Amino acid sequence: MSLADMTIQVTKLSDPAVRAFVSAVNAHDREAFRAVLAPGATMADDGSDRDLDEWTAREIFDSRGHMEVDRESDGGHSLVARYSNDTWGEMKTRWSFTVDDDGRIARFETGQA
Repeated sequence: MSLADMTIQVTKLSDPAVRAFVSAVNAHDREAFRAVLAPGATMADDGSDRDLDEWTAREIFDSRGHMEVDRESDGGHSLVARYSNDTWGEMKTRWSFTVDDDGRIARFETGQA
């Protein structure tokens, strides 16, 4: 079994907001990414709150970030993924998402798994 066989296709992710988040990251689509975030959305990396715009520019968009999801839990609100970008290479990461009543991501947290 190859790593690709263990990857969950983005279209198969359970939660629509998380699915849109991962799709936007992998497409390097800043507009789609911002559209899935609730107004005032927040995030943390390795347990420390970060400036969302600055962090996502550096860690996702300017460095060509990409997520390969290995598993999901908590109704699709928690992921384990192989995350890669041009700065850090590939690492195993965990992601958790808080989705608001409007179906947008109010907060996400990530870090090494």
